[in-house]
Order: sequence, then structure tokens, then C-alpha cells
Amino acid sequence: MTTIRDVAKRAQVSVATASYALNGVGAISDATRERVLQAAKELNYHPNAFARHLKHAKTRTIGVFITRFGGSFYEAILEGIHEVILNTDYELIVCPDSRSERRILMYRQVDGAIVFDSKISSEAILRLASQRFPIVVLDRALQNDFVWPVLQDNPTGTREAFHHLYGQGLRKIHFVSGATNSFDNSERLQTFLDEASRHGLQVPVHQGNFTESSGYQVAQTILSSGDLPEAVFCANDQMAIGFLRAMKEHGLHAPDDIAVVGFDDIPLSCYIRPSLSTVSVSRFEWGAVATRQLISFLERTPPREPCRIPTHFVVRESSNRNDCQLTS
Repeated sequence: MTTIRDVAKRAQVSVATASYALNGVGAISDATRERVLQAAKELNYHPNAFARHLKHAKTRTIGVFITRFGGSFYEAILEGIHEVILNTDYELIVCPDSRSERRILMYRQVDGAIVFDSKISSEAILRLASQRFPIVVLDRALQNDFVWPVLQDNPTGTREAFHHLYGQGLRKIHFVSGATNSFDNSERLQTFLDEASRHGLQVPVHQGNFTESSGYQVAQTILSSGDLPEAVFCANDQMAIGFLRAMKEHGLHAPDDIAVVGFDDIPLSCYIRPSLSTVSVSRFEWGAVATRQLISFLERTPPREPCRIPTHFVVRESSNRNDCQLTS
């Protein structure tokens, strides 16, 4: 049986230092704390006191592991989660991208988890999930008896956006991709390319990272080339807004010069000028459904199927060349 002495030896620290690191106390460096936690993980070490707690008690707490708190995108998901939690006797711990999430997951300091953080590996999720510790994932198509994906319906919204552009006679279409490690980005990209291929189109792909600045930089590259597309689909609204800003600096206008479409329908998208055509999804409902799914399992009624949150295309000024009816 692994003891704290084994962990201390593996991490090359004293037993006292190992104890401080594992309990999150003491004046030790982040590097040392990280080394001890990694050693504990490698040795599959769990403190005895907490192991006894796991055996006999429930925390009545749900952990949310999310990439970051900032921005309306994540705020809406958290609001949906919080709304459901308020009607239960569960508590909520929200963990941003930090070392605390590893300790909470490793020592099961919550009854179940909602994960939207690509830095937590699928391997770790599958290893940790169990009947005593179910996990709902929002950012990958991962599933077993104790892991459920609750995902956006990226394919439907993406296909609607493609046909909106194609139906207006636009054939020279480019795609601005988001972060390469994003499931949503990969699904939107593949759906768009597949739909374009079915209609005999080849679509150049430009690499962004979901930020407004990356959309702006991609646009600068495209616009400086002199070979302008007729339309651009951006994998999220922030990149689309950056693209529109660069167009304005070049004296170009959407949709007359280039039709621009985004994805997410963030609040800003309907207030900018031109207003941004986009694929809309209720992030509030996304968070709420994920929480209901997790609580359902914790209360011994597991969800039967993976869940997709509906999406639909919203026509606004940035892509509307043929005077389609605009959506507010």
C-alpha cells in the first residue's frame, strides 16, 4: 500500500513538505507543490482520512471545471448551471484553469463534475469517472457508463450557415478556424468542408484561435493578398468581429465586399454595425441541461442518451446580400 513516505521519496521532498502540498497548506513553492501532486498521481496515492470520507459520506457538492470565467460565453453557461443548482440542496465549486482542479478531481472532493476544459485530458476523465463519481463533459464526444457528453448541435447550425451563403450565389468562401484542440471547432470545420465538397466547392482554411485579435490578423493576411473571398465563415463571433474590424480599416464593407458569418450569437453580435449573422445556441440552456444530467445520475436515474443543444442560423446585416428577412 502506497504511503505518504513513498510520495515524498518520489518527489524528493520531506514527509512534512509532502503533507503540506497534498493538503494545500504551508509556505512551499508552486513548483514543489506540483511535483508532490504529480508524484501522488503517479503512485495513485489517496490520504487515508479522505479515503475513509469517500467510503461513508457524500459532499453534496458539484464541481465545474471550466477553461476560464471571462466573457459572456462562459458567464451564460455558469448562469444556467447556477439556476439549476439553486433549486436543489447541492453546493457548487467552480474551478478555473489552475492546480486546484487537479487536487479536487484526484481526491474526489465533489460528488460529480462538469468539465469544459481541454487541459483536463480525456484519459484522466475516463480514469476518474465511476458510479460514485459521474462526469458530464461539454467539450468532447466522450462517453462510457459514467461519462456523458452534452454538446452543441454544431452540424445543424453550420450547415444552415453554409446554405445561407451558397443560396445567395456565393461560391468563393473561406473558413477561419478556431483553436485546434477544440471539439466544437473541429466539428464546425469538418461539417462546413463536407457540405462545401458536396456542392463542388473547395474552401481555404485559415488558422485563428477564437480571439478577436486572431480574426483581425487572419483578415489582414487575406485582405492584403488582393485575392478577396466572396464570403467568410468564422468559427466563432469574436473572430468574425475582428475580421469586420480589419475590413473597415481597408475600406471594405460587409456584406457588399465580403459576407461575414460567425458562430455563438454573443450579445455584442446584434449591436455592432453591421450586425453580425451568426449561429445561435442557448449557452444558458447548455449549462442547465448539463447540470440536470449530472444530478439525474447522482440521484440514481442515469440519462439514457447523449444530448445536443439545438442551434439555428440568425440572419443579420453582415451576410445579407439578397435582402432576406433579418433576425433581431
